[in-house]
Amino acid sequence: MLATMLSTLCLVLFALNVAADATIPIHDVEGSKDPGLLKRYEGSLIVSYDDKAFDEYLLPIAPLRMDPDRDRRDGHNNRWFAPTEALELEGRVVRLVYLTPEGRSPLEVVRNYRDEIEAQGGRALFECKRDECGGDPGRSSGGGGGEMSLAMVLRPAERIADPLLSTGACAQTERIQDQRYLAAALPDAPAHLSVLAFVLKTGQSCRALNGRTIAVVDLIEGKAREQRMVTIDAPEMARAIDATGRIAIYGILFDFDQATVKLESAAVLAEIATLLRSDAGLKLLVVGHTDNAGGFDYNRDLSQRRAEAVVTKLVQDHGADQARLFPVGVSFAAPVASNQTEEGRGQNRRVELVRY
Repeated sequence: MLATMLSTLCLVLFALNVAADATIPIHDVEGSKDPGLLKRYEGSLIVSYDDKAFDEYLLPIAPLRMDPDRDRRDGHNNRWFAPTEALELEGRVVRLVYLTPEGRSPLEVVRNYRDEIEAQGGRALFECKRDECGGDPGRSSGGGGGEMSLAMVLRPAERIADPLLSTGACAQTERIQDQRYLAAALPDAPAHLSVLAFVLKTGQSCRALNGRTIAVVDLIEGKAREQRMVTIDAPEMARAIDATGRIAIYGILFDFDQATVKLESAAVLAEIATLLRSDAGLKLLVVGHTDNAGGFDYNRDLSQRRAEAVVTKLVQDHGADQARLFPVGVSFAAPVASNQTEEGRGQNRRVELVRY
């Protein structure tokens, strides 16, 4: 009887394991399509697809270097690496992850993309290979407790929406070798392109893809964001706080995926400082909010650091009393609009001032 039960349990576990494993696809992932500006490498299949109408993108055009603060870590306890030079882009961002035909190398794939770009009148901005790119050359977007990789800079694991152990997730998060990277500019739109190709070194659940070359292609089409937010002055802030106890601020801007307050935020920060001077008894929670791009814990850390950065700017640049300001990061726990649209995500990315 016991032997029969154990045999049945083994069969069940085996079936579950097989069901969870990545597989070699026979067609593109549902809902995906090639962008109009660029052809795919012949014979490739799309295994992951993401299309944002408007988003931010950091395009490395120089090797990664470790942060001088060796204790700085990302959300997965990896030592922080960042490109020594990069373009901060905004616009439509399309990510296509291709499984290339068997036997193709990352070098062949990247060279073909470069030829296609140059044929269109575009140009390469930066190329690197293996450890020349900086960071850990053996990692894609997944992994913790080591050093950040180029793939993690392009898109960290928490921003990858493919189901765990799916073909798309395996293609972007497993160990890798022989990475090749190309950053380029296209003449239309204008547009920029990132191509990261590598050979997968997979674990058991992703074994079907072991040894296969993956091409991760990010296309960023320049597009102006509709400007709807205006600077709110100190009297307006005071009226809103008196009426509701809070006010949402949209004029405080940050570097992409960072907690660095942009210079364009100066006018709004000056108004907040005026608000504090006008009411000596006012104490405020400075609350950071994000959209839902990425994991909750990752965004909670990011929103906390952004709230702290706002308090620091108010104290250092405007002489505000730090005892009257309390930074809080709440990730995407309190949306004011749907995260299913870019307009809604834009409303959810905000700083709020809350009386306490």
